[in-house]
Amino acid sequence: MELIEICKKAKKVKYEIQCLTTKEKNDALLAVADKLVAEADSIIAANAKDYERGVSNGMHKGLLDRLLLDKKRIEAMAEGLRQVAALPDPIGEVIDSFSRPNGLQIKKVRVPMGVIGIIYEARPNVTADAFALTFKAGNAVVLKGGSDAIDSNIQIANVMRAALSECGINPDAIQLIEDTDRAVTTKFMQMNEYIDVLIPRGSARLINAVVENSTIPVIETGTGNCHIYVDKDADIDKAIPIIINAKTQRIGVCNAAESLVVHEDIKDKFLPLFEKAMNEHNVEIRGDEESRKLMNSAVSATEEDFGKEFLDYIISVKTVKNVDEAIDHINKYNTSHSDAIVTENEETAKRFLERVDSACVYVNASTRFTDGFEFGFGAEIGISTQKLHARGPMGLKELTSYKYQIVGEGQIR
Repeated sequence: MELIEICKKAKKVKYEIQCLTTKEKNDALLAVADKLVAEADSIIAANAKDYERGVSNGMHKGLLDRLLLDKKRIEAMAEGLRQVAALPDPIGEVIDSFSRPNGLQIKKVRVPMGVIGIIYEARPNVTADAFALTFKAGNAVVLKGGSDAIDSNIQIANVMRAALSECGINPDAIQLIEDTDRAVTTKFMQMNEYIDVLIPRGSARLINAVVENSTIPVIETGTGNCHIYVDKDADIDKAIPIIINAKTQRIGVCNAAESLVVHEDIKDKFLPLFEKAMNEHNVEIRGDEESRKLMNSAVSATEEDFGKEFLDYIISVKTVKNVDEAIDHINKYNTSHSDAIVTENEETAKRFLERVDSACVYVNASTRFTDGFEFGFGAEIGISTQKLHARGPMGLKELTSYKYQIVGEGQIR
């Protein structure tokens, strides 16, 4: 009954939220940002309970990194809200307008989706990010975080709800389902009478469970087996720093590089330098037979390794004869998230951009840029790896729909 009441409240409040002015939304976002920073100590105290529980339960270090909050990360959360407040309000934007021969004036106008449900794991910053974007886009949001971050999520949600109340805005614009029972999560996926769209963020297991069980339309945010292909015409001075950044800056994120593909013409020169760089950052290399001949520390890669999101200090290596073989390998094993080529050959780069089937395809840059903040969207709701409605980093516009507004002068058909 508690779940149904939450969903009913969300459906009711969506009509209030969609009528807020841009100023009202922006003032509220700034107030929430300030309150998160002011309440940082209470949030960190709640987060410490989650983190200690995660350590006791043997949580993977990559997931522990995602879970951890400190004052710097809370300030980053607040900055995400401030940036969203500074972005143009998409609601009311006229996407298209035209008139018909019968005199009807037709406008295609951007509108909120309504109520957005978000299911996520071990990422307490998502609680703030999800609110910021859904609220600025005129939506109510119902959040279902994982048990791993429940204390953090409750405190963050309570702080944000208090800030909304102080602004005279119904705090039910954001609601958190506190029950961590998996049966409740499954039931939430069936609330299509109240929830307009559902967005999962987390592991492949979670995403697949939502896709398979939801009766609510789902925007799929995928896992990240991201590749970097070093072409025969690559500038090695660019390649090594790009790979170090993509692999080691943060291992527990979906845009980290998990796989390296190398052209055979450059492997003799490149792979020993690559091995040295990976050894300096304690990254285990799992290579194919050709690459292992040039790297003493590499172990044998399995078929599974080429398609795996490690979220760890591990990288797979595959050697190829040409760019087409590289593209085929990437399209076979990737998760349609982010893939990059390092090359000085414009024709090769163009071929790679056109033929790699991913939401984000890079030339001479780290895959770590696949991020709403880096794309200038402010905070993001996730990286969509599907092709309907939204693809890549999902900012404000991806959280809206549209309606047709038709004005006539008495026309009948």
